[in-house]
Amino acid sequence: MILYNVTIKLTREIHASWIEWMKEEHMPEMLATGCFTKYNLLRLLEVDEEEGPTYAAQYYAESKALYNQYIEQYSTAQRQKGIDKWGNQFIAFRTVMQAVD
Repeated sequence: MILYNVTIKLTREIHASWIEWMKEEHMPEMLATGCFTKYNLLRLLEVDEEEGPTYAAQYYAESKALYNQYIEQYSTAQRQKGIDKWGNQFIAFRTVMQAVD
């Protein structure tokens, strides 16, 4: 199992709208690529929220090949949708992890 984690820090101004967009549009679109089997949206605790809250969006792929397919075919367009909608009101960084049995 591969876990694709996107950590996002938001401005307070977009907070409520961003959560709605993630739940209703973005995360279902990620699942619709066929590369991921499930997702989670988590709020980070015990972090500095002076500039706004921080979230982790997690997407689960059954193989590295499926994750690679997402990167090659979908990631640029998916990232651009967030930029088009929210501009510079967020920052994000990505990590990829593998489950250890």
